[in-house]
Amino acid sequence: MIKITKTPEFDEWLTKLQIKEQAQVEARLYRIEAFGHFGDVKPLQGSEYPLFELRWKNGWRVYFYREGKTSIRLLLGGKKNDQKKDIKKAGVLLRRYAYLKE
Repeated sequence: MIKITKTPEFDEWLTKLQIKEQAQVEARLYRIEAFGHFGDVKPLQGSEYPLFELRWKNGWRVYFYREGKTSIRLLLGGKKNDQKKDIKKAGVLLRRYAYLKE
């Protein structure tokens, strides 16, 4: 079982999706939480921080990092065509959430 924590930035992105799209993302997150099955996931090479992305065939991306073996934090979501900008923003969010005690 994987514990998932969401940032406000991720929640903001998710709420901008249509209801059907939100349900698709939530279904994927459920499979991660319940079964530890991530599906199409890729570590981001060249990033100075340990970022990963969940990928969908329609171009969605969700950026996250691991908080230990059984926990991840979702930083933000986006589309493939905005990927470079989103990866930079995810790095900023990672520094904010991972390296500062809440």
